[in-house]
Amino acid sequence: QVQLVESGGGLVQAGGSLRLSCAASVRSFSAYGMGWFRQAPGKAREFVAAISRSGYPTSYADYLQGRGTISRDNVKNTMYLQMNSLKPEDTAVYFCAAGLALLAVREREYMYWGQGTQVTVSS
Repeated sequence: QVQLVESGGGLVQAGGSLRLSCAASVRSFSAYGMGWFRQAPGKAREFVAAISRSGYPTSYADYLQGRGTISRDNVKNTMYLQMNSLKPEDTAVYFCAAGLALLAVREREYMYWGQGTQVTVSS
């Protein structure tokens, strides 16, 4: 069983930055590929970024290319998402997820999910 807890969300002005964290309670964190998804009000959950077990390779949604960096610390059992140049359309609940696929971009490839952290970007 894997428990995931996100943190780091909040209210930020457009153009600002946030770093989200995902802390995992699991014995073998490095055995899991990890990902970030988000869900805006009234919209389906969508892929944000993914990172393989070792930290490389990584994958990003097109809308985040050049604005975000996903990383992980397998000693601290924590994954991160640094987001810069935030836009109002980035407003959403951000979820982290863990799975056994190498670098998964689809929800169904993930087995465990956190409760989410709210990110709100004001214009």
